[in-house]
Parts: sequence; C-alpha cells; structure tokens
Amino acid sequence: MKNAIPQRYAIPHRYATRPGLYFTEDGGADAVVRSETASQVWLCVYEPVDQPTAFFNDAIRVFEGSPVPLIRDMYSHPVCTRIIESMYVRETMFRMEGPNYGLWYVHLPKAWDGMRYAYRVDGAWDPDKGVRFNPYKLLLDPYGKGIDGRMELDPAAFSYQCEITPDGKVQGSAFGPMSTVDALGKMPVSVAIDDRDETKHDADPSHPHVPWSKTVLYELHVKGFTANAPWLPEELRGTYAGLAHPITLAYLQGLGVTSIELLPIQAKQDELFLQERGRHNYWGYSTLSYFSPEPSYATKSAQAKGAGAVREEVINMVRALHEAGFEVIMDVVYNHTCEGGVEGPTVCWRGLDAIAYYRREKDNPGRLIDTTGCGNTFDFTNTHVVTFAVDSLRYWAKRIGIDGFRFDLAATLGRLDGNFTKHHPFLYALRSDLLLGNLKLIMEPWDLGPAGWRTGEFGMPFSEWNDRFRDSARRFWLADTKLGASPSVGMQEMATRLCGSADLFATEPGRGCASSVNYVVSHDGFTLTDLTRYERKHNEANGEDNRDGTDNNHSNNFGIEGPSNSPLIERRRERAAMNLLGTLLLSLGTPMIMAGDEFGNTQYGNNNPYAQDNEITWLNWDWLYQTRKTQQMRRLERISRLIALRKSLDLYHQEEFFTRLTQIGLFRPSSRVQWYLPDGATPTDQDWFDGSRRSFVMRLRSKKYDDIRDILIVINGSGEDMRFRLPSDYGWACEWSSGLAIGVEPAQGGRVKRTDKPNDRDLNWTTIVDDRDGITDLVRQVQSQLAAQAKLDAPADAERADGHRVNTIPARGNATSGTEDPHVLMAARHRPGGNATDDAISALTSAMDVRDGGMQHIGGAGDVDKDVTERNDAATSAAPDAAEDAQNMSEASANDDPGVWTVPALTINVMCQIQ
Repeated sequence: MKNAIPQRYAIPHRYATRPGLYFTEDGGADAVVRSETASQVWLCVYEPVDQPTAFFNDAIRVFEGSPVPLIRDMYSHPVCTRIIESMYVRETMFRMEGPNYGLWYVHLPKAWDGMRYAYRVDGAWDPDKGVRFNPYKLLLDPYGKGIDGRMELDPAAFSYQCEITPDGKVQGSAFGPMSTVDALGKMPVSVAIDDRDETKHDADPSHPHVPWSKTVLYELHVKGFTANAPWLPEELRGTYAGLAHPITLAYLQGLGVTSIELLPIQAKQDELFLQERGRHNYWGYSTLSYFSPEPSYATKSAQAKGAGAVREEVINMVRALHEAGFEVIMDVVYNHTCEGGVEGPTVCWRGLDAIAYYRREKDNPGRLIDTTGCGNTFDFTNTHVVTFAVDSLRYWAKRIGIDGFRFDLAATLGRLDGNFTKHHPFLYALRSDLLLGNLKLIMEPWDLGPAGWRTGEFGMPFSEWNDRFRDSARRFWLADTKLGASPSVGMQEMATRLCGSADLFATEPGRGCASSVNYVVSHDGFTLTDLTRYERKHNEANGEDNRDGTDNNHSNNFGIEGPSNSPLIERRRERAAMNLLGTLLLSLGTPMIMAGDEFGNTQYGNNNPYAQDNEITWLNWDWLYQTRKTQQMRRLERISRLIALRKSLDLYHQEEFFTRLTQIGLFRPSSRVQWYLPDGATPTDQDWFDGSRRSFVMRLRSKKYDDIRDILIVINGSGEDMRFRLPSDYGWACEWSSGLAIGVEPAQGGRVKRTDKPNDRDLNWTTIVDDRDGITDLVRQVQSQLAAQAKLDAPADAERADGHRVNTIPARGNATSGTEDPHVLMAARHRPGGNATDDAISALTSAMDVRDGGMQHIGGAGDVDKDVTERNDAATSAAPDAAEDAQNMSEASANDDPGVWTVPALTINVMCQIQ
C-alpha cells in the first residue's frame, strides 16, 4: 500500500494497552495516545539542528516555502522532517496507525531519555458540535512524565482564529474559522523519561504510614514555605530541595505535625484571564500535566538539566520527608484542566478528543458544563477519563512515593449524569485499587454544580474536609463574641464538632470520626491571624475590585481593622487564635493546620491570594532569628506543646460511630465521652437545646490501661471567669490553656492563676547556640541582615499581661510601624484633630472596659490589662465591707473545695488526670 507505515514503525495492536510512551529493549519506544474521533494523529519529535538526527534514513525532508502545504506532506509521507531555522530545531513527524479501540500507535526505532515530543491531530472542525481538531497545534502527551517550555500568549496557542490586542486581550470567536498559525515554539512540549529501572526505589526509606489516630496534617505551598527562609542558600529558596533541607525538616519535627499536605505540584499553566492581565496562578489549581511535576519549584540547576532532573529533585524531597518521619500528601486537581472554557487555549485534551474528555451541555454540545468555576469539567462518566486519573495517581504513588491525595472539588468527580453519588465508578476504582485504596484519600466535598455541598457523603475509606467544623468554631470563638452579638453556636453544636461530627460522618458501619478532617483555616481564605484582625476581606491587590473571595468569613477584628498597637486588643486576638487552634487539636477527628498559623503569619486581609506569588503569600521567618522571644515564637511553643499532648494520648483513635448492630436496633452507646455542666451536673435535654449555653466540660475516658489517663476539655465560652466543679473520682492538673496567651490559666479555688515569666525565658534559642556549632555563622549572618533592615529586636513598646514584651516589627512592604496601616486608620478616619490611630484605640479600650451585660462576650475578668486591674482593685477597696466579706467568704469556700476550679473567660483548657 502506497502510504502504509513501514513495518519498523508499526507495533501490534494490543487490546488493553495503556496510552503513554514506553521505552523498548531495541533502543526505541512505543508511543500510544487515545483519540476516538480524530481522523489522523502524528507523533512529533524535536531535535537540535546541530546534532545528527536519529531518523535520517526514513524521514522525508520538507522545506519551508514549498507550494505544497505542510499538512499534505504530513499525510503523504509516513515519516517527514523539517528544519525551522528561526528556532534552530528539527521536527520529525511520524504518522500513527489507528484508531484501534480508540488508540493510535507508532513504534520509534530510536528513543532516548530526555527526548522532546508532542502530538498533532487532524479531524473535523465543527465548533458548534464541540469538535475542534487542528493539526497546526502542538498537543502534550496526557501521560507525559516531563514537560519543557511554557505557553506564550499568542494566536498560535488557540485553535480558532484570533489576535492579541495591544492591551494583552484575546480577540476572536471560538466558534469562528480554524487557525492555521503553527504553535511550534509558542507552546510547551512533553519530555520522555526512561522509567524502566524497577529497582531504583529499593533503597528508599520506608513510608511512615502514620495511623489516622496520630495524624496531624500540615498544609503548605512548596515555594511559599521556603521562599524567604533565611536558613537556606539563595538557590534553594522556594524549591523542592529547600523543603528537603535538614533545617526545614527539623523545624517541622519541632512543630510536631505528621503529614505534609502539599498544594498542587503537578505542572500548571496560568488561566487565560490571568495571562491577559499579566498575572500568575500561585496556588497551582490549573493543571497542565497530570504526570509531570511543576518545573518552576525545582532549583535552577535542575531546571537547566531538564525534566529528568526536576523529577529526581521531587523524588529526593519525598525521600527526605519520609526519612524524617513525615507522610507526603499531594493536592490534586482532576475536576478541570488549564484549558478553561471553549475560548481558552488548546494544549492537550481539547485538541486530542474534546468530546470524550469534557462534559458538554446536552442541547448545545459546543458549550461545556462547568461545575468548577474554571471553564470546563472532566467527564468522569467516560471510562477512559477514570482510567487516566487512576493511572496518574498510581504513578505518583508508585514512582514518586506519595502517601496520599487530597482531591480538589471532589463532588465533581462523583457526578453521574450531573448528580453526585458515592457509588460513582471513579470512587469505586479508588477504593478497590490495591495501591491507592491503602493510601490516605481526602476529599474536598463540594463544587459549584447543583446540590454541590456533599460533606460526609463520600463513605469509606475517604476522609473529607469538614467545613461545618470550620464555621462552627469560628462563629463560637469569633463572631458570637462581638459586642451585642446573639449566640449562634451553643453547647450542642460545639459538642457535635468536638466529637467528630457524627451528624455528617456516621454514614455507614465502621466509619469513624477520623473521616472528619477538621480545620479552621486553609489556603483558601483568611489566615488564622487575619481572622482576628479583619472584619472584611481586603483583596484589592488581586485587581478584581475586591469582588473575589468569600464575604462569609465569621471573623472578628476586635474593634480595629488590621494591625493594632493596643496591648488589650492584641491579647484578645491571640487568645482567640489559641481558642481556635485548641478546639482544632483537641477535637476527635483529623486536624489540619495551615503553614504559618503556628506563628501568626498574615496575608494582610487577603482571603483569596491565589494569584499573589509574592510577599503576601510567602512566609516571613524574621521572627525565628531574633535574640529575644517574640510573639511568634511563643505561639509556636504553645502549639507545639498542644500537638505533643494530643499525640501522647491514646484517646484520638478512629472510634466507630455505629456498627451493623446499630442498624438492627441494638445500640451501643459510647462510654468514651462524657459531658458535664459547670456545676458538675450531667446536661439534660433542655440544656442541650439551650443555645445560650457556652460553658461545659467534655471528658475523654481511657480504656482503663495503667499508662493512659482521662482528660477533661474545659470550655468557658462566657466573658467572665467561671467556676467549674470537676469530676471527683480523680485529681486534675491543667496541662494546657489558651488563657496562657494573656497570662492566665485555670486554678483551684476562687481565682484564676496568673503566670509569671522566668527571667531566662526572654532569650531566644539563637543566644545559646554554641560557637562551635555549624549553625553559628548562619545565625550571625541572618541577624546581621535583620539589623541592617531594623528588624532585629525592634523596640518593645507594649507589655502584655503575662509580662512579655511585645516587639513591634515593621510590616513587609511598609517601612513604618503597624500603627500607620490604612486599615487601622479607617476606624478613626473622621475624627478631627489628634492622632487618629491613638484616638481610635483609646476610645475602643475605654469602651471595652465597661462591664455591662452586652460586653461580656468580648471583655471578661480573664483579661488582666494593668490599668484595668488597677481600677478594679481600687473599686474593690472602696466597696462596702459586707460586699468584700461576701467575696472573701465565697473565695475561701471555693479554696476549701479541691473539686472547684476557676477557669478564665473565653478559654479552652486541657485538664489531665493525676495518677
């Protein structure tokens, strides 16, 4: 046959062959790609012109300027080649054979590690029917393990005719004529990686396999976590290798988290609307390749060596984390691709087989269904899309070593004919896979489609982000504590969240509280510090007129928008942050912390910084190398201690909510959790339904082993110190209290305990490093740089209630102190005369000192501001003798009863059983 593919380029049709590029023993490779509706597919290989081509004997050369169109030559010759002088590259195109079961094949007689390649696909052009084949466009291999280059905002990137306007906008109709602009040089290409060595991972450290009962998730961004890390040399900052650095690992170990959840590290591409505005997708939820790691997070030297070196750096990062005892969880985005809506670029799936890959409107197949808010939605009713996703996940787990996955907008992945079902084939595929079914699988249980909120509905073995926990904790400790606010969350709601949210996750026998991934903050929203600083979002830097991001934050600025120099406000903010983290880490379920919250990181009120690849999102580590302990260091110590306490207790296991016996009416009430009111009584039904009850005790009971202790979680949600009668069967000691943030903790008797600071606690670790230690030079270098920027031990101009000095360090990007932050000035913008900020703070502080009923939720006796204490002491001295005697008698009576403890206002506390 005249135009038949030579035998050396043909391979047998294998019924179950997976797509991809596979190196063969003859020194070549089999290339397989899926396109069920194309009329012809070509594999294109790219070589430098100054090197001999591997395909000289069989390739027919075609020349630029030929009267015969390139497409005709591609059809006419099984193998043809051309030289593009302007790019100094040779492109050799191999006509593939197919389709057979939807697959196209070709065998390359020669192939090599690092080979750059792509696909061209021809077929019908009918945009109204959703068919957009265009052989002038380069398409990535969906199974490609490496990637080279990036898309340029150019007409060549689009399958339809368009132009780029002077202001950077794409002008043209996606339903217009087909573009004939060649995409070569304007689009990324795939890179082959020889992965045949089955023994390469034999020496890897074993996976930690942290049980759910001990798991503490830590969500971080590879670049943002280390972009400003002073302990790293410049070339390692913001890289995979920087995350694997020994000092980075030591910090994570010191914090105590067990499982590192990475924001997406699969190769990404900026959405079209971001490219038009000259911005970049920082978070990475816009996937370009599902088998390739993102090259920009690799070191410059690895990038220069190519895709294989980038992948090796990722593998080494995972190995280092495993060696240090951490699991690695990877955030993945299989709900949509970076191609966006029909107006978007053509980089892979749209050009290969748009009808098969994307969901479409039934009555208008030229338009895509969008349940993601990103322009397109993968069609998981197509078996081959399910297979593609599973193959990708298995690759990352088996070859890279990933321990689990968090699925973005997972409700989309479970939609059949538009409706969600936990019986979806993709979810069954994950459950039944011998490798994936034994990993940690975490679902984000919502999307933007109809009935998109599905928290608790995925079933075993999946865990899910629990947004109800997030909102309830925020409302209880923040929104409900505002002046004049009516309580919206009471004891019953908080008890449900503390116990693992059985109302959501008791969906089938054996599914326990560990399925609830509890969190109060994630990458999407305010940081923990910003929750206590900002009443409203401040996303002006995003360039969307502050319209993006949620308005439903349940936050509390405690009277001043933004940073404040008021010690009273800052104490209350810190206590609120500790309440939120305390609730998170003491609840049954799986806690997740966002990187930076353990030391007070801020994004300056931006609750949607997805496109902020800068100081807004990069963590600031200046506090770590101060000579005196800063607020950040003290928060880190409190959180590390709480994590250690949680991990030391064998009380956070995956207790089943119910069993098969429950389904037939044989209930098995749990004896592991007990509840008490402040007076020691057991709550009645009336108490549970009383929404104003905000103070209670949760008891977690041990299994009566000698080495396990009961604990009490004591919550005082009122604005006043409150006396609690604790269970009398054991003695109790306070192990942790959020009140330590303001210098108080529970104590037996009629008054809370004031905590005093030992003199030596004011020194940071940097002052006691031995001169012979290798880190000494680093400390000196960093402190010298901080001193040059006036950031080393900035003058302490305020004193907290616990006696610690507050260091005022200028905010990033602002040479002045926080008192000149525009958000602070807003509160007093219209006040005539004087200093606006000081006037506002003074007025607020005076208002907070008023002890009327409406102020109880935000100003209680647990706040020990010096001036307030002096005024209260003076008032007590002037009180009638009868009142003073009554108070003294009451306190004496409490002191005589060892079972009575006074708990500071608005605190969460851990009381451990005394052996």
